[in-house]
Amino acid sequence: MTRERSGPEGPQAGERLGRLADFLFEVGMLRKTPRTGYQFLGTGAENVAEHSFRTAVIGCVLARQAGADEARTTLMCLFHDLHEARTGDFNYVNHAYNRSDRVRALQDATRGTGLSAMVLGMWEELEGMETLESRLAQDADQIDLILNLKEQSDLGNRYADKWLACALERLRTEQGRALARHIAATDHTDWWFLGQDERWWKNRNGVKDGHAGEEDAPGAPGGQADGGK
Repeated sequence: MTRERSGPEGPQAGERLGRLADFLFEVGMLRKTPRTGYQFLGTGAENVAEHSFRTAVIGCVLARQAGADEARTTLMCLFHDLHEARTGDFNYVNHAYNRSDRVRALQDATRGTGLSAMVLGMWEELEGMETLESRLAQDADQIDLILNLKEQSDLGNRYADKWLACALERLRTEQGRALARHIAATDHTDWWFLGQDERWWKNRNGVKDGHAGEEDAPGAPGGQADGGK
């Protein structure tokens, strides 16, 4: 099936821009592609786009700690699951019985976009794990999972602890292992719950220094009867 893609830029430029439009629509499919391991864990959920975003942030953090190339590490993380727009996400159980042609998926996704060499080059580097940046990117992928598992563990899913122990063993860099140790020891709510002075949480309903004032009487504006809002 062919399409006419000429424009004011000329036929060649129009075709390239048209393919880029296709590519960006395809990238959007990652928002609709679920990470399938959570069906085995029993709790939690995310899509591939959500996973890729935080993985990229983690990769940047790790690269800065390691003195590595931050941009290259971050880009590897950002694009590491691009093929899943076409193949879907294979969890560890799926991988025991199925194979996907990830290179072909990337070739087809990027053909005619001008991005093929960059994307396929990053994929080859990531899979080869010969550079520090590639190992940091691999660790970033696992640390995003570790963060999610810690959250599910904090919320009471005891199976998440088993998964967490396995994920910690997959880390390849000292920077990744050090960060993961602190993640495993940190409550996932600390960043917001401990960020305020303790009095903030006690005084939001009109309580001053541990004593309820008149404004807290049932039915009073801002009192408990109307929800304290």
